[in-house]
Amino acid sequence: MQSAFTYCENLVREADRDRFLATLFAPAECRSALFALYAFNVEVSSVRERIRDPMAGYLRLQWWRDVLDRTRDAGGHPTAHAMREVVSRHALSIDGLHNLLEARTFDLHNDPMPGLAALDAYARDTSSTLMTLAMHVLGNGEVASPSPAGPAGVAYAITGLLRTLPRHSARGQVFVPEEVLSRHGIDREAILSGHMNEGLALALRELRGYARRQLETVRESLAALPTRLIPALLPVALVRLYLDPMDRPDYNPFVRPVEVPQWRRQWVLWRASRAPGRIAAG
Repeated sequence: MQSAFTYCENLVREADRDRFLATLFAPAECRSALFALYAFNVEVSSVRERIRDPMAGYLRLQWWRDVLDRTRDAGGHPTAHAMREVVSRHALSIDGLHNLLEARTFDLHNDPMPGLAALDAYARDTSSTLMTLAMHVLGNGEVASPSPAGPAGVAYAITGLLRTLPRHSARGQVFVPEEVLSRHGIDREAILSGHMNEGLALALRELRGYARRQLETVRESLAALPTRLIPALLPVALVRLYLDPMDRPDYNPFVRPVEVPQWRRQWVLWRASRAPGRIAAG
């Protein structure tokens, strides 16, 4: 089983560097479980990139459901073996994992995101659920009330979608809600064309504002956050680091995507690990 967990760690190091770096601040005895959880997220969030048609994606997500339910053998899949061990060892919520998988079916098509409420729900079922499961691993039953995972996950997910907007639009996907686009006098073709205009700049600014408001909500619940749970939320400390460059007047995601050096991300994560209030302050 150790080789499966090593595989997961390497996968997260390569495919999800923010969560990899954040996990280094977790207690040593929890890291392998967190790497398995985040590797699972890498696997299911990248299904769209590895399929030719939506039906193949549905079948792959169903395979994960069956494996987690133990109605199907995991075969030689290292992440699946590691995840089944983590689910059993930490009594992770199967319902939460199923909700995450169900939300990922949206990724398989080029359907429009109708409104902010739908985007918020998508982010909570994916990113927030992942943070909740990570806190469960770290807490051994200890929970935070009120939980910051909901708004924290939304802030991090929306920021991530803004950063990857060019990659998604290149394959026909638009996560910016139609409600927001319409409010600024444009449609999804403005994004699919790969050209920046005033309406799109305003729409993206509105989404950044929504993400920042979620951070404010996170700040309100940080004081009651048990120290042991902090690593689950550490990636959120990077949100402002990514959003601030997008506020520049000349920002164009199709020309110069936001990239932050790893040393700077490590510095921000280290500061937040020592002072949880910085998680929502950036």
